[in-house]
Amino acid sequence: MADWPHDPDGEEGSEGMRKYGQAIVAKKVDEGEDFPLDVAAFVDEHGDEPIRLNYERVVSLEEVFDGVEDDEIGDIQTMHQRVGESMRANGLWEYDPEAEGPESGSA
Repeated sequence: MADWPHDPDGEEGSEGMRKYGQAIVAKKVDEGEDFPLDVAAFVDEHGDEPIRLNYERVVSLEEVFDGVEDDEIGDIQTMHQRVGESMRANGLWEYDPEAEGPESGSA
């Protein structure tokens, strides 16, 4: 495991259950108080914290936000859109709706 400020699978990182990607980012904001969100200040405060993308890959919040061009984000829905766009552009998006899965019967 990288030298993270806390264990991404520990209580602080996962709140008792393993969470992934944007679910972890969403836990770091208070929808009623943190918006509009100052992106630079948010990344300065949380940038070195771990974000688990899948069962074996963990990156920093700064990497997840790399590519978010907004200085300020007005609401949580827009934050999810911008973070999702950034993750897809940077190869961090783990879900492909067109990929064949186990239910497709191909092996």
